[in-house]
Amino acid sequence: MSDLPFTLDQLRILKAIAAEGSFKRAADSLYVSQPAVSLQVQNLERQLDVPLFDRGGRRAQLTEAGHLLLTYGDRILSLCQETCRAIDDLQNLQGGTLIIGASQTTGTYLMPKLIGLFRQKYPDVAVQLHVHSTRRTCWSVVNGQIDLAIIGGEVPPELVESLDVVPYAEDELVLILPVIHPLAQADVIQKEDLYKLGFIALDAQSTIRKVIDQILMRSGIDPRRLKLEMELNTIEAIKNAVQSGLGASFVSVSAIEKELQLGALRRVEIESVVIKRTLYLITNPNRYRSRAAEIFSREILPQFATLKPTRELMPVTTAEPV
Repeated sequence: MSDLPFTLDQLRILKAIAAEGSFKRAADSLYVSQPAVSLQVQNLERQLDVPLFDRGGRRAQLTEAGHLLLTYGDRILSLCQETCRAIDDLQNLQGGTLIIGASQTTGTYLMPKLIGLFRQKYPDVAVQLHVHSTRRTCWSVVNGQIDLAIIGGEVPPELVESLDVVPYAEDELVLILPVIHPLAQADVIQKEDLYKLGFIALDAQSTIRKVIDQILMRSGIDPRRLKLEMELNTIEAIKNAVQSGLGASFVSVSAIEKELQLGALRRVEIESVVIKRTLYLITNPNRYRSRAAEIFSREILPQFATLKPTRELMPVTTAEPV
C-alpha cells in the first residue's frame, strides 16, 4: 500500500475522542470545531472501510476496529514524539525535555531533590515528573512516554522482559507516633506494644502497605492484629493525622525529615525489626534514550544511590531510535 489510509491528525483526533468520551470534548481539547472532528472521523472510516465508533449510546464507544487502531495509533504517535526528541538532541542541552516517572513516595520526596540538582546544572532543559502507581509508571516507560522512573513496587510480570530493572536505593520505613503519645518517649518499643496502638495506613492495595505487612509477618508480628483506625490515600494526610494525635503509622523515613527536625513527629524503633524496601530504576532498552536522560542518570542519580548496581545505572551511549 503506497498511501496510508490515515494521517497523524486523524490518529490524534481518535485518541482525543477515546480519552474524552465525546466528539465535542475532544474538539475542545484540540481547539478545533466539532464539525471538523466529525468530518475527520467520517473520512477515516471511509478510508479504512470500517466503523470506528458505536454511535448508539451517549458516550462515544470504540468498536473492535477502533480499539485496534487506537492501540497502534498510540505507538505511532509515541514514535513520532520520540523522533522529534532525537532530532532535538542533535543540537545540545540548551533545550529539550526530560520526562521522569515515579511511584508516590519517591515522586513526592526523592525526585524533587534529584530534579533540583539537575536543574541547577542544566536550567534550559524542561523537566516533567509523572507520579503514578508502579504499574502505570512501568507501562509508561514501556510505551516511551517516560524516559526513566524510580519505583518502589514490583514490575508487572508481563513487562519484565521489556524493561531494564536496576536496584537503586533502600528505603527504610519507620514507625511514627504523635509526640504526646506515652510510647513516644521510648527509644525502642517491643513487638507486643504494636498491638496496643491505633494505626493510620494507606489502603490495603498500596505497595508500601503490602511491603510493611510482609516484613511484619517475617518478624513475627501479625498485621491482622494491628488496630486499624483509618485508611488515607496520601502520605501527607497520614503525617497530618499522626501529628493530630489520631494514631501511629509506618512511613518512609525520607517523608518525615522536616517533621523530625521540627519535633512535630516522633520516630520510634521496634526491637529486632527493620523495615526496608528496595527502590528500582527502570528504563526501556529498546527506546531512544535522550541526552538529557543519559546525563541525568550519569551525573545525578548516583548521588542518591545507596545500593551498588550490578551494572551502570544507565549506559552512556545513546541508543538508536527504534
